[in-house]
Amino acid sequence: MNAPPVSLNPAQMEAVHHLAGPSLVLAGAGSGKTRVIVHKIARLLQAGLEPKQIAAITFTNKAAQEMRERAKALVGPRAARDLAVSTFHSLGVRLLRSDGTRIGLKENFSILDSDDVLGVLRDAGGNTDNALARRWQWAISLWKNQGLDAAAAESAAADDDERIAARVMRRYEERLAAFQAVDFDDLIGLPLKLLQRDSEVREKWQAQFRHILVDEYQDTNAVQYELLKALVGERGLFTAVGDDDQSIYGWRGATVDNLKRLPQDYPHLKLIALEQNYRSTGHILRAANAVISHNPKLFEKKLWSDFGDGEPVRVVECDGEEHEAERAVARIQALRSAGGVKLGDCAVLYRANHQARVFEQKLRAAQIPYKVSGGQSYFDRAEIKDLCAWLRLLVNQDDDPAFMRAVTTPKRGIGHQTLASLGEFASKWKVSLFEALFSPSLSSVLKGKAVDGLHEFGREVNELEHRARHTMGSEDAKALLLGWLKGIGYEQHLFDGEDSDKLAAARWSNVLDFVDWIARRCGGEITQDGGTFESEKSSVLQVAQTISVIISLAERGDEQDVVTLSTLHAAKGLEWPHVTLAGVNEGLLPFRSGDDDMSPERLEEERRLMYVGITRGRSTLVVSTLRRRKKGRDTVVGIPSRFIKEMKLDEGVVKEDPRVRLQKLRDAMAARVAPAPTT
Repeated sequence: MNAPPVSLNPAQMEAVHHLAGPSLVLAGAGSGKTRVIVHKIARLLQAGLEPKQIAAITFTNKAAQEMRERAKALVGPRAARDLAVSTFHSLGVRLLRSDGTRIGLKENFSILDSDDVLGVLRDAGGNTDNALARRWQWAISLWKNQGLDAAAAESAAADDDERIAARVMRRYEERLAAFQAVDFDDLIGLPLKLLQRDSEVREKWQAQFRHILVDEYQDTNAVQYELLKALVGERGLFTAVGDDDQSIYGWRGATVDNLKRLPQDYPHLKLIALEQNYRSTGHILRAANAVISHNPKLFEKKLWSDFGDGEPVRVVECDGEEHEAERAVARIQALRSAGGVKLGDCAVLYRANHQARVFEQKLRAAQIPYKVSGGQSYFDRAEIKDLCAWLRLLVNQDDDPAFMRAVTTPKRGIGHQTLASLGEFASKWKVSLFEALFSPSLSSVLKGKAVDGLHEFGREVNELEHRARHTMGSEDAKALLLGWLKGIGYEQHLFDGEDSDKLAAARWSNVLDFVDWIARRCGGEITQDGGTFESEKSSVLQVAQTISVIISLAERGDEQDVVTLSTLHAAKGLEWPHVTLAGVNEGLLPFRSGDDDMSPERLEEERRLMYVGITRGRSTLVVSTLRRRKKGRDTVVGIPSRFIKEMKLDEGVVKEDPRVRLQKLRDAMAARVAPAPTT
């Protein structure tokens, strides 16, 4: 194939053409990291690698989809088809589906979602308290991301609460093994275990992937780093692309230590800094550089751009949350009135989810459409989780959590006592709930209608599994799924369960959208997680196998002209021409949940979050702070965040009185509508 076109700056060119060994590309915000990755894929193909020998790993399905599309545009659909572009978790699924039997997993293991995990943890801990189970879930996830099993976690426990959580973790792991199920953290930990313990499998995958590119490397946790090392082996042919100044996920196990370890573990590592920013104006970048300069530096870099200074960054002091939201809405209206600005060009970013409420109220009052980024995932909706439970059961009939949800949705006269007796029977004979319902001796503990109801459910599942295995193509898949939903009376179930027909109809509409979503994948029209663009037709069962690892419908690519409300964490990787950072006050940003002193590490991560927020803006940036703010049920004096001072007000940052600004806006609007003077 032809060499990549020369459309890169010198640092980008150096990153693309370094093929002799491992490299770390320090990609500052807006510096074109995805461009570098896809051009390096093209360069690797030009150097003789087959597409299937290149793996590009991202953290979200949306990022993977964007990378696939951009790679397809650069190298063509034929070459792009076999590239292994996926998330870490999707790659883990691929390894486990292929070779998981060598560590005791069945081929059709189940992947538990967050709600399933909570249910198993409540059972393992003998407790019905959701809040406590959620704390166990967080603790166990963090331990798994640090590479600890239950025994190691108990040894490392700092107090009685952690020791209890570690003991629950042990029972939780036993139940997962019995269910032939894994959670999302296992999709990283188990492939690592597989590669470390099985030299034949390790050599197979090292031979498969001759070069691995990792996006957002600063977001990796300890286990993901070890997985990368196991995949690249001693030859260490990889390209890690990341930015220590944007490491903001410490609370879920990500560690900047992985950046420190790279030069130690790979002495011949090539370090390349991308400092030219293609997103923001000079004033915005100087504010960002000034803030982040207060953090200790792993690697030196300083963003710059050719876009000129642009408008100064503005700091707005507001009386309280409502006034702040009113000011943000007025700014959006003024930008639109000036012409050339769409609603989709505007974003309001904040530290915590609860801050969105007042902005939503004011936008609705102004009849301005908006979306809340980082809100409820499509797959978190109850009606979608119901149907996913059925599909998971088709894939793995040992999936007890899926069985429990499917057998009771819709209700079919199988009560809690019947299920409790079935559970005791299954536990006694060490079989799954589904296997137990077909046992000849089940009639010894359950009688009559109860057994008949369970058998009828089992026959429905088996019939659906058989048809799903042999049904391929979009139209046939859609007919199968709609017929199944009609057969179980799911639409009526939704209307029976809601007080409002309008809400029930909206939920049924989601179900129909879900059916279309599956059908398109069965027809090969939509990219699947294995890393291809244009797949062959798939069976309904094959598509069902991928659903548990897909956590959003970001791939659908719906583009709407609406204002974005987003947490700073959810905004990472995105950009808008006009950004408002809201609630930039001590206690909110940096965030503090109590009166305890903040550790230096926590403060540094909060400062990186501020840096991420600043660098989301392309043309204009307003930083909003509160004179008074709500703290629980109380109203307290608002203290401007220390980060505002660190932005250096005298260097391209203008402190603005909102009342003066509002009057200017009113005067400007009045001038536009005033009648022409008569002579």
